Formats: sequence, C-alpha cells, structure tokens
Amino acid sequence: MRTASLLALLMATPVMAQPAQDIETVIGDQIAAFQADDMARAFDHAAPAIRRMFGTPDNFGQMVRDGYPMVWRPADVTFLDHTEMGAEAIQRVMIRDGAGQLHFLAYRMVQLQGAWRINGVQILSGGVGL
Repeated sequence: MRTASLLALLMATPVMAQPAQDIETVIGDQIAAFQADDMARAFDHAAPAIRRMFGTPDNFGQMVRDGYPMVWRPADVTFLDHTEMGAEAIQRVMIRDGAGQLHFLAYRMVQLQGAWRINGVQILSGGVGL
C-alpha cells in the first residue's frame, strides 16, 4: 500500500509543477515584451480587469514605466515561491534593477479559459507580504 501511495505522489509531481511553470512563462514573456517595447504583447498577458482599467497597450506601458521601472528594465529576474488558490495564484518574484537594487513583487494571477493572466502586481516591502 505504501508503494502505491509513493508511486501516485511521484506521478502527480509533474502535473503539480506545470502551473508554476506556466505562470513563470507568462510573467517572463510580459517582462521580455516590456524590454522589447512591445506594449501589445505585454498587454495581452494582462487580465481583462487590468485591460479595461488602462484601455490601451500604450496607457498600460506608461503605467509600468512610471510605477514599476524595475519591471520595465530589469537586470535580473528570479521566480520565488507561489501559492495557488484554485483559478488564482500569487507568484513572488525578485527583480534586480539596473542599479543593482533588489525588489520583491507579488504577481496576482488568474486563470481564464485555461490560460494564466496577470491581474495585478504589488511591490512588497522588504520582500514580505502576500
């Protein structure tokens, strides 16, 4: 019985790891889009509520440039832990900016029609929070 439980756990591991990989892919691609000044691609990764709030890719890009410069032009991005709550998740990310300063962010993710979308980003104080 013990072997069957261990086998079931091992078989389930890749399935459990997949959502985190998908989330990291979405966030990573949005950051790459910002670096390439491709606002349309970056905007595509935003959840509908965010898209409605900013209306256009250019408005969205301006908000990121002004409010999240570390996301706009990061020197390094490291994905930390994530917590899933059904169709929602929080992904913590550590970003090193061009000046070498570390920033910790919590990406609020929502899964819509099988795809993860970014539903907001919070800058965490001292790397803690959410």
